[in-house]
Amino acid sequence: MLNNFKITTLSLRIRIFLSMIVLILMASVILASISIFQFKNEAKQYHQERLERNENSVKQHINYVLATTTYPLNSGNLDLIFKDKIHELAHIHNVEINIYGLQGKLLKSSKESFSVDKVAPPIPEYILKLVRSSIEKRYVDITTIDGKRNRSAFSQIKDDKFKPLGILNLPYVEDDGYYENELKSFLIRLGQVYTFMLLIAFALAYFLSSYITKSLKTISDKLSETSLKRKNEKIVLEANSNEINLLIKAYNGMIDELEISAAKLAQSEREEAWREMAKQVAHEIKNPLTPMRLTVQSFQRKFDPKDLKVKQKMDDYSETLIQQIDTMSAVASAFSNFASMPAQQNETLNVVEVVELAMDIFNEDYIECKSESPEIISIIDRTQLIRIITNLAKNAIQSIPEQQEYKSVVVRIKRENNNVLITVADNGIGIQRTDTERIFEPKFTTKTSGMGLGLGIIKNIIENYKGTITFETKLGVGTTFTVSFPIINT
Repeated sequence: MLNNFKITTLSLRIRIFLSMIVLILMASVILASISIFQFKNEAKQYHQERLERNENSVKQHINYVLATTTYPLNSGNLDLIFKDKIHELAHIHNVEINIYGLQGKLLKSSKESFSVDKVAPPIPEYILKLVRSSIEKRYVDITTIDGKRNRSAFSQIKDDKFKPLGILNLPYVEDDGYYENELKSFLIRLGQVYTFMLLIAFALAYFLSSYITKSLKTISDKLSETSLKRKNEKIVLEANSNEINLLIKAYNGMIDELEISAAKLAQSEREEAWREMAKQVAHEIKNPLTPMRLTVQSFQRKFDPKDLKVKQKMDDYSETLIQQIDTMSAVASAFSNFASMPAQQNETLNVVEVVELAMDIFNEDYIECKSESPEIISIIDRTQLIRIITNLAKNAIQSIPEQQEYKSVVVRIKRENNNVLITVADNGIGIQRTDTERIFEPKFTTKTSGMGLGLGIIKNIIENYKGTITFETKLGVGTTFTVSFPIINT
């Protein structure tokens, strides 16, 4: 559930509220972090400077002792020179002092020791190398023992001619108690201040976010209620924000325009519905008249009483005319009852036979009908299938110019997987590229006659059978329409 959570799902009011709270919390965390970092840096700087001051004071005192001693100044006499003085120095400067030879062996220490104590370890070799190699001949070793940082300064003791005599060591244990107490006190005070500020921020953020989003909530509610189907109310609100006032003004203007558009749209829809119904009915009645006229003309031209197949031809012609008359009758009945176009009257039939029968009404000798199989059985409305074929064939014939010498219209039927594919190909003038996207639009036509409803109607018929209609065209070469619909088995 949390994985699907997005900040954008929160309302503007909640986001403003949370933003203010987050800013307060971030400011408090950043300030506390900076304070802790500053206190630690100050403590580190303090211990470093204090050790340097002690070391300088002790070295000045040691130089004075070396300058006033009666012993010869060499490494071997350091333990004699500071035999009694080292405790005096440690007491005066309140530090522990250790004096080592140049090889790192402890010569004298202010720390009390007993004979049973272990021999003090020498200075590690790496510290001796660091002291010798440094410019100041000094090195501070930092270690942590029992959670406390220990600094140990090592520096060379020199005579008046800057000749090394030994090594001075001042151990120093960092005591951060004062700074830790100051830091705790500061963080407590900071926490108290920011807790108080956070409570104020909660209240301020709540009222401020409510104030900012109040007008937006009113506009949002009105927008969600806006509909073309009912009377919409304007927003009567004077906001303190100029931007929100402009938004309210724009909404109210939109409501006025919406009311005018809704009235015009309702009137237009009523008029368009009647116009479309009249055009569709007229087209559906006119559509069967062409094949009927062609059938009668063909009958007049080819009728021969002495023909041995005259009875069979009469039956074929009669059946074609009856089918077209039935189609017209169905359209007329549907219109008279203010119903839709004829509903599908599906029946089991041979698609190849129906297509060939539909093509028989055309007299043009350049029309061919080919099928890969003599029989493709499916369940489909016979009248609507004939309507599809005759419409595509008629369009193909009309796309070929009268003066064109070679004319061809080829209708092919085949079965592909579980679909019936019917193609109607012509070698006419083709379809302009600007017209290809509108070819199935109602009322669109490139012919001087006709209403442009034919392809739109048959497209709806084909899609009712879960089928498709597509086309390929090339100017000056021709056009091929492909109808595909699934075979519905019994």
